[in-house]
Amino acid sequence: MTKKIKLRSLLIGGFFTLLFVVLVGRVYWIQVVEASWLLKGAETRWETDKIIAPVRGTIMDRNDKALAVEGTAYTIALNPKVIDGYKVSEPIVQGLAEILKESEETKPELVNKIRKLATRLKQDGSDFAANVEIRNEGWKIDKDKADKVRELIKTLQTKLNLSTRANVGISILEEKKRYYPGQTLASHILGYTNKEGEAALGLELKLNDTLKGIPGMLSYEKDGKGVELPDAKVDFKPAVDGNNVRLTIDKNIQFYLESALAKVNDKWHPKSLTAIAVNPQTMEILGMANTPTFNPNTYWTIKDQADFKNGAVASRYEPGSTFKLVTLAGAIEEGVFNPAEMYQSGQIQVADRVLHDHNYVGWGKISFLDGLKRSSNVAFVKLGLEKLTEPKFRNYITKFGFEEKTNIDMPNEVSGLVDMKYKPEIATATYGQGKVVVTAIQQTAAYAAMANGGKLMWPHIVKDIVDPKTGKTIQSFEPKVVRQVVSEKTANLVSGYLEQVVSDQEIGTGKLAYMEGYRVAGKTGTANLVRPGEKTYSPNTWVISFIGYAPVENPQILVTLIADQPDLGGNYHLGGQVLAPAFKEIVGESLQYMGVASNKQTKMVAKEANKLTVPNFSESTSESAKATAKESGLSLEVFGKGNKVVDQFPKAGTEILSAQRIYVAMQPVDGMPLPNLVGRSLRDAVEACSFFKVDCQTSGEGYVSDQAVSGDGEGRSATLQLKPLSEKTAASDSQASASSTPPPKAKTEDQRSTGKKAP
Repeated sequence: MTKKIKLRSLLIGGFFTLLFVVLVGRVYWIQVVEASWLLKGAETRWETDKIIAPVRGTIMDRNDKALAVEGTAYTIALNPKVIDGYKVSEPIVQGLAEILKESEETKPELVNKIRKLATRLKQDGSDFAANVEIRNEGWKIDKDKADKVRELIKTLQTKLNLSTRANVGISILEEKKRYYPGQTLASHILGYTNKEGEAALGLELKLNDTLKGIPGMLSYEKDGKGVELPDAKVDFKPAVDGNNVRLTIDKNIQFYLESALAKVNDKWHPKSLTAIAVNPQTMEILGMANTPTFNPNTYWTIKDQADFKNGAVASRYEPGSTFKLVTLAGAIEEGVFNPAEMYQSGQIQVADRVLHDHNYVGWGKISFLDGLKRSSNVAFVKLGLEKLTEPKFRNYITKFGFEEKTNIDMPNEVSGLVDMKYKPEIATATYGQGKVVVTAIQQTAAYAAMANGGKLMWPHIVKDIVDPKTGKTIQSFEPKVVRQVVSEKTANLVSGYLEQVVSDQEIGTGKLAYMEGYRVAGKTGTANLVRPGEKTYSPNTWVISFIGYAPVENPQILVTLIADQPDLGGNYHLGGQVLAPAFKEIVGESLQYMGVASNKQTKMVAKEANKLTVPNFSESTSESAKATAKESGLSLEVFGKGNKVVDQFPKAGTEILSAQRIYVAMQPVDGMPLPNLVGRSLRDAVEACSFFKVDCQTSGEGYVSDQAVSGDGEGRSATLQLKPLSEKTAASDSQASASSTPPPKAKTEDQRSTGKKAP
């Protein structure tokens, strides 16, 4: 018995001894052999790293109005487990579908999609999923939709007798997204960033390195529950925000372009439209638009990828008669254009081909100037092939830049294509058909060279790179002269002849672009299209174009318009009606907005005063500002309460006409209401809205007859109703008879409205 006890004790002792040895060995292994690896793993678990996303730079127009900004977005997520617990699947499905739908047509499909998400199981099928995002419809939505979702949550909480903090299975997650406040405005210029925040198109992609910034990082030590430890080591690397980009475009002129194109589209139903507006003196792009268009805030709704194409730089077309500019300028420069010389119009034999004027029979024997006005093909074959000769004609095509890209600072530019081999091909090229295809931006630069004295300029759309914190300019892009293509004398003569194409109301092909009060130079173009898959021209499909600039004596704006296959009902004679009204609308509104006086206004202003320079009212009291304005002969309006002027419009040093109003604010304009604009012209109203940082929407024509303001802060917008002077006066007289309050006085300058939203 004693032996058994000793044996048992020995076994137990041996077991514990062996266990102790194993434990000591394991401790040694952990503390010595694997210490560094475990310490590294522990530190990894103790430390929390957070990526700090930089703010993407803002894209602005030339007047610092935002076109693309970083904004707050909201993503909707569902918790199927909670939804099933409360049995509220169907109310949530129907409620969210109604809020998130793109249209009534898409609602049934969205209902089915949300129903599946609201009942989704985990991958192993063991239970309901806990967090499911609704993509794309509920991903990074705007505040309006998020507020509607919050109302749905409150309704469900009330129905279930739950507290306002209770989770009913819908979560709203706050995050950042790119926002385009103008919606479709300038969409082909801006492009977009996708929902992952990646630049995908347009200037967003082209300037991504400038805009995106550099991410930062925050790293700190935490305990097992994720709480930051006292005296923990913290590493912080701040994010570097992206730089802002100031463009050359003007938001208002961009709006004029898009508004005019919408009207052309509604009336003539072309396959596509392209418009470019530039300052011909600098080739700064003031506006650029295309149809079909798209909204970069909802880019995923576009079905046809062709809608994303910027036809102004990425499409080639046969220019037709607008290309006659090259032949005309070359002939004048070489001294072979005699406007009074006569020729036989109608047709001309070139090698084995007979080329015709657009009416085939011609107009008999006419002068070359009349040939230009009537856009005679025969006249330009004789000028280019016989008088200028082939080598010199080719040389001018090259000098005007049609065989190379313009190198505009936009993505996806293509070059023109000139492939003339045989004499008939050279002949048809003299009037812009056949083996010569160009881009809209090339044509724009060529016409600008005639408007600015013969200089081919580099077209550009980026004006400055701006520091987002200081607002200081980091880099500027100045206008560049590529080369002198013709002499200043030749350019002036070309402008004069192109003015007659518009001003001659009897035979001028551009007569519908004539503007009372402004001298306009311009040229129409109508080019037949080649049949798809064939080598012959279609008799009833055309590309219609118009390019013009004003005022001729000192051109401030040049506009190129192109319509691809408008519905002319087989009658090419209607071509001149397609784009000329749009040109007049765009240029007329732009010149008024830019303060370029018409001939009538010039005479009136001459009696009052020449241009005056706006004084600096900063830090002035209200009384001293009024006294300074009175001395200078300026009309000053003071707004707000305060001791000193904190803001003014126009800025100090700006040259204005004496009739133009000046606004000064005695306190920040953000907190002030928009003043009463009734009785004011469109220009005065737009300037006031711009000063008070209120987006302006107009309806009608003439002068402001009524206004309504909605929203607050930077989201304020005003709806202005305009009426012609006679109607406004009648309405005012009617009101005056019923009220002791006299109607506001109206200015007498002629103004017009687009009838659509103005920035």
